[in-house]
Amino acid sequence: MIKTYVKKPVKISAIKWTGENGEEVQEFIGDNGYVKGQYVEIGTLEGLMIASVEDWIIKGIKGEFYPCKPDIFAASYKEVE
Repeated sequence: MIKTYVKKPVKISAIKWTGENGEEVQEFIGDNGYVKGQYVEIGTLEGLMIASVEDWIIKGIKGEFYPCKPDIFAASYKEVE
């Protein structure tokens, strides 16, 4: 039987890669990746992924990192106080 599900609300940490905030991004991801010119290499649970300028880098609920395109990020997340 097919059922419908809603994703549970989960708080995440994220930073937008602007191409000019390399030190801040590197501090955020630590040893999980490296800023390389205009992109960021991120070691994810699925393997190496690339974040391009304007992508968001998300730290998930288990401490994992992964990139997210701006349109998907905007549709999936909202800032909390």
